[in-house]
Amino acid sequence: MALLPLVQKPLTPFPSSNFSNKPKHKAQMSLNFTRRTTLILCPIISINLLSEQQNANAFDFRITVPDQTLEEAEDEIQNHAKNLLKVKELFEGESWKEGQKALRKSSALLKQDMYTIIQAKPGKQRPELRKMYSVLFNNVTTMDFAARDKDVPRVWECYDNIVIALNNLMSRLL
Repeated sequence: MALLPLVQKPLTPFPSSNFSNKPKHKAQMSLNFTRRTTLILCPIISINLLSEQQNANAFDFRITVPDQTLEEAEDEIQNHAKNLLKVKELFEGESWKEGQKALRKSSALLKQDMYTIIQAKPGKQRPELRKMYSVLFNNVTTMDFAARDKDVPRVWECYDNIVIALNNLMSRLL
């Protein structure tokens, strides 16, 4: 008779098997995608996202489409080149953050001008101009990293390389 209360007591599941005590509603929506539906839906969704250019949240994978004409680029390239060379004053005063900001701003504007002018040149001249363009802006990037690290000799080495590359490229472009 002593065993009777133990047998009549209902068995409870193990604590690890009962994750939540909340009742499950049948109104909950479940998304069970099979591989087949995923393979069908992913390309359709990607095409729809990439094709909607009027949407502000659409992806923009264009490399660069300058909003300026060749004449505008030729008019502004001298000013942007001078602004790029003016960062020397900031780095001499060891204003590293301000120098980096000025370097990035002036180099971005100069890069757009040069890209516009290079694209307008005949096809035979472009490879050499692009190589010079790449040397110039690789040195700008290296100078930016050197300024971040406050590596003074490297900053001045890059600055000298920028002056040489800029003079060579400007003489070829204009």
